[in-house]
Amino acid sequence: MSSTPDDTTRQAGEISIDASQLRPGVHVRLPLPWIEHQFMFSSFVIVDAEQARLIAAMKLPQLFCDPARCKVLPLPKQAAAAPVDSESVAESERLAALAAARLAEKLERSRATDSLRKRLDKAQQHYLGAARAVGSAIKAFVHDPREAIREVARVSEESTAALLADPDSAIVLIAEKAHDDGHAAHSLSVMTMALLLGKQAGLPEAALHALGIGALLHDLGKQEINPSILRNNERNRHEESIYQTHCRRGFDQAARVGSLSQPMLDAILHHHERGDGRGFPDRLSGNAIPLTARVVAIANRFDNLVNPLDYRRAMSPSEALSALWTREQKAFDPALLALFVRAMGVYPPGSIVQLSDGRIGAVISSAAADRPLCPQVMIYAPEVPRRQSIMVDLARADAITIDRPLRLHDRPAEELDYLLPRRKINWSYMAKQK
Repeated sequence: MSSTPDDTTRQAGEISIDASQLRPGVHVRLPLPWIEHQFMFSSFVIVDAEQARLIAAMKLPQLFCDPARCKVLPLPKQAAAAPVDSESVAESERLAALAAARLAEKLERSRATDSLRKRLDKAQQHYLGAARAVGSAIKAFVHDPREAIREVARVSEESTAALLADPDSAIVLIAEKAHDDGHAAHSLSVMTMALLLGKQAGLPEAALHALGIGALLHDLGKQEINPSILRNNERNRHEESIYQTHCRRGFDQAARVGSLSQPMLDAILHHHERGDGRGFPDRLSGNAIPLTARVVAIANRFDNLVNPLDYRRAMSPSEALSALWTREQKAFDPALLALFVRAMGVYPPGSIVQLSDGRIGAVISSAAADRPLCPQVMIYAPEVPRRQSIMVDLARADAITIDRPLRLHDRPAEELDYLLPRRKINWSYMAKQK
């Protein structure tokens, strides 16, 4: 594999050094493609003498260093080394064997991440197809409601079956907010979150299927409301009154068909009720709110926080969970909300985080139940092509942990474009269940 100009060319702010100048605390960039060396990154600060020896053993004619990133400056350049003795030969062989083992491990991780990426790509294609199907079904509901319900039921059944068949995998269902039918994208996201919560709550398969259909149809009544009202974040009292009719409108439409079960209808009618009785349309509270409506209410609010009408107000998944738990607890069933937080994990997929080594990453898969602080993370490494992006399982990376979650709006555009290239898409993952 040949090097690219960026690999071998000194970049702004860098100086050229050689291996004799290395020591712990010195920043170094290797002039090689990422896949051709044993280190996790091509650009890093040396942490110990062993790392410096491994770099020296590569016998590269030059290295690059950014003094601004150094904790200590490079050593003065030294004269050529003396002829090697038998002890040096043994050390060289040890370092070569260690480098080979680490490179083999790195290639194995690369194959694993490639497999994950292919699964995510496949899930994305399935989800976009489902979005088109649901969008068409919702639009056609007035003219052919029975066929629309059959199509919605098919999407729900497929999604429920996929979730139950592979509970230990991180399955991403991506709803593209930029496509023409935003209602369908939102409905699919709500369905995904509702199924995740329903599974965590131990609902049987038949109940999950009904929950999925109710979630997909929960905003059916919005089809009859002027889009200018739906898109308005600052509705006046009259507009808010019209907006709130969408629950009853959707319920009436769905009930007339005669083929939907009561739990499905409950999700449509009551998903805006609040646990404290301040919701609509009937101001129900507590357990008087039907179960499917309580589940959909949490999923609906979460997606509205992560993917609001005004993208400038968007929260990361971790921010949205924090908002639900700290500021909006009274609105939701406390037991279900606790289960939702547990299912999503401490650092939900889609969250931007800072790692203990200072690097920035995006959580791409929920952590296992026994290691809740150790999800899989995609690392922001602009020297690595995005399709080959570095994915680290923190459960296996003992030296790296998450330092803190970061606010989405505090991050530069180029970083988000790398980590979340489809920022108008809602990433909804089925967390691992143990």
